[in-house]
Amino acid sequence: KIVSKTEAMLIVDGITSVGCDEVKMDEWGIDVLIAGSQKSFMIPPGLSFISLSEKAKKYMEKSNLPKFYFDLREEEKALKDKTTAWTPGITLIMALNKAIELMKKEGLENVIKRHTVISKAVREGVKALGLKLFCKYRLFSKAVTAVEVPEGIDGTQIPKLMRNKYGAEIAGGQGSMKGKIFRLGHLGYVDKGDVVVMLQALEFTLRELGYKFEPGASLAAANKVLFEEYEF
Repeated sequence: KIVSKTEAMLIVDGITSVGCDEVKMDEWGIDVLIAGSQKSFMIPPGLSFISLSEKAKKYMEKSNLPKFYFDLREEEKALKDKTTAWTPGITLIMALNKAIELMKKEGLENVIKRHTVISKAVREGVKALGLKLFCKYRLFSKAVTAVEVPEGIDGTQIPKLMRNKYGAEIAGGQGSMKGKIFRLGHLGYVDKGDVVVMLQALEFTLRELGYKFEPGASLAAANKVLFEEYEF
């Protein structure tokens, strides 16, 4: 509301959120919305999507900054001819077509609801182990859950053990948070079975690293959410 009354544009990085959460571009007054292929759309990185408001389009037409590959005016012209301005990632576009087909079949509302439920299941599972969530409630993501590494545990070993010994791929912290947090992803094609496997692998890993907790606690808490709220 504040930005819409000025000459400024509201630019939103929706690379993770588009496809797993509500993003109401027009209603929220977003001028430029950017998304990517490698998150909720379930395919490898390499494609980006940009949506512009009428306000942003006017700025695009007036722009006189030097540009070539990132000239959105050329892309808009190409789209009208049902092509691309430059060489496209054909295999990625074919994969995206299939991904969108799957999402449409499930229904966007159901896709978002699934992400809502399984993300809650992961958070409840993590808390049942006595672990602390990195974010406050209002900042919880439907795509990924960040967890603080418990005191006395080498946080860099958690993703390594889960991947190499228990076959579950998660991510560690980056930059100043390396070794201090780990991140559990639950977006895209991730479903209830994946969540259960991930939490079981986490329990095995934490026990091996010396962390004390009630065995099976995360699974019990996650399953409670899944059985109560997931539509089988």
